[in-house]
Amino acid sequence: MALSISVLLVLVMLGSSPVHSLDCALHPSHGNLETFMLLSQMERISILSCLKDRTDFSFPQMLVDGNKFEKTEATAVTHEMLWQIFSLFSQRGSLVAWDETLLDKFLAGLHQHLDDLETCLEEEKNLEQLPQGSENSRLAVKRYFQGINLYLEKKEYSRCAWEVVRVEIRRCLFFISELTRKLRK
Repeated sequence: MALSISVLLVLVMLGSSPVHSLDCALHPSHGNLETFMLLSQMERISILSCLKDRTDFSFPQMLVDGNKFEKTEATAVTHEMLWQIFSLFSQRGSLVAWDETLLDKFLAGLHQHLDDLETCLEEEKNLEQLPQGSENSRLAVKRYFQGINLYLEKKEYSRCAWEVVRVEIRRCLFFISELTRKLRK
């Protein structure tokens, strides 16, 4: 219950912040260093003590080559990944695994990125249709995160399972950062 109240407070605070103009070019802030660093600070136990719990979550191969993405598709994929990460860390079981203050800051940062990307997606939809591959890419992201959720459930949301997931999500944030870097070139 405490997590849902803290998430609601974060959402209210973010919703009441002043609206800012947004250049919808993908910026590094959409996978920004602060969010990455917060996730790193959330480590509670060493990943070395959780080696027996490691697994291959099978990151979607179709996403690995970011050069083939158009800007609109990359924005949609980035939004879907950040939404899935937000949903994952908003689960009731995540409060047990993480420091509440760091978790709230992490979720607030993700929520801000999602708001920015939603604005971009709306503007881009008005200008053009989403590329045909966009829906396939988004479905691949959803399946990938379903696998992560099933893993957590199977491991009964243990601390080691969350630590393995935290490391995997760091990879996702790194992927988002690399994707935006490639698209800005």
